[in-house]
Amino acid sequence: MAFELPKLPYAYDALEPHIDARTMEIHHTKHHNGYTTKLNGAIEGTDMEGKEIHDILSGLDMSNSAVRNNGGGFYNHSLFWEVMSPDGGGKPSGDLATAIDDAFGSFDEFKEKFSTAAGSRFGSGWAWLCVHKGGKLEVCSTPNQDNPIMPNTECGGHPILGLDVWEHAYYLNYQNKRPDYVSAFFNVINWDKVSENYNSGK
Repeated sequence: MAFELPKLPYAYDALEPHIDARTMEIHHTKHHNGYTTKLNGAIEGTDMEGKEIHDILSGLDMSNSAVRNNGGGFYNHSLFWEVMSPDGGGKPSGDLATAIDDAFGSFDEFKEKFSTAAGSRFGSGWAWLCVHKGGKLEVCSTPNQDNPIMPNTECGGHPILGLDVWEHAYYLNYQNKRPDYVSAFFNVINWDKVSENYNSGK
């Protein structure tokens, strides 16, 4: 089975004013669709064909740039759409809230650390909140379309929240003001989904 571009769980304009409809449409139909198509081409006829994306990325030969870039792009964006919601924002609750307090001291300190990871990533990349086995959390960032599932990246654990800081994710609305985009992201985070990811990943 070839990988398919996932449908968004909301309309392109649903995250406005924080993320504009035109950016969402281009990001989904052009960028994510492109990664999906190129990933299918890169794995066709190989032993990766038919595998789940997590299995492909966790055992990846990182010198395989076609699968590294496009497999990462496919996985990262699939997570990205799910951790946002028009009803998002606020703060997490339950076990995730406790784990954030344990790891970072408070939600505000987590927010500052995550925002720094997103804002200080030079060039293109992603900021992540990851969970390790046992439930401990980590904030980190990766370049380009790398992610914590891949071998020998700067991150560990399982990604439960990811923020795309490539310019295509924000430039139409925020131009070069990446910190404003990062701040706006916190208004659309779907903490119910992030909590679900945390509980399944710990």
